Amino acid sequence: MKLLVGAILAATMVAVPVFAKEDVDSRLQAATETLNAMTNASDKGIPQDLINKSTCVVVIPHLKKGGFIVGAEYGAGFFSCRKPSGVGWTAPGSVKITGGKFGLLIGGAETDVVMLVMNRDGMRHLLSDKFTLGGEASAAAGPVGRDTAAMTDAEMHAEILTYSRQRGIFGSLDLGGAALTTDHDANRALYGHDIDSKEIVTGDVRTPPAAQPLVHTLDRLSSRK
Repeated sequence: MKLLVGAILAATMVAVPVFAKEDVDSRLQAATETLNAMTNASDKGIPQDLINKSTCVVVIPHLKKGGFIVGAEYGAGFFSCRKPSGVGWTAPGSVKITGGKFGLLIGGAETDVVMLVMNRDGMRHLLSDKFTLGGEASAAAGPVGRDTAAMTDAEMHAEILTYSRQRGIFGSLDLGGAALTTDHDANRALYGHDIDSKEIVTGDVRTPPAAQPLVHTLDRLSSRK
């Protein structure tokens, strides 16, 4: 019996990383699809000039309203930052988002979220292990469409601009109070070893095959030259 239990435990320990890697790969695909959809939405999408000015981009596909469980994990996704040279984007890091108001979430519907990190201060918060939107990092619901001339003062000075897509409808989203944390388990599954966000964005970390479509999408959308 002891041998049987030991064999089951050993098999479980081997199987977990495989499942986690598949889950991360699926999440990467969803993040790429979300980014494409929310930047190709014509006059209702994320303004191109703000993407061009952004320092990092965070994509959270399938954000869920999970208030029925205290401290529930509401969503997980990835971020990428511009390489130190300014040309191209780094391999992605994994993040989780919890808490907050999630202003436009309706019932239990899933919402896709994109965040534009607009400056070095916002990037510094992103690379910390945990920070709060609207707390440590100033955040604002970003303007949609091609014209950003009507941006409010809050939007112009925010470290992070947030956008959403729910049931095919694009818009901004109030994520005030939400906490963004590093997803260490997803990073380990993606890279095969422990790695932190600061190491990933040095530009020296090779992009895993499963993450290449997401990085290529960012290169196509905005690569400073």
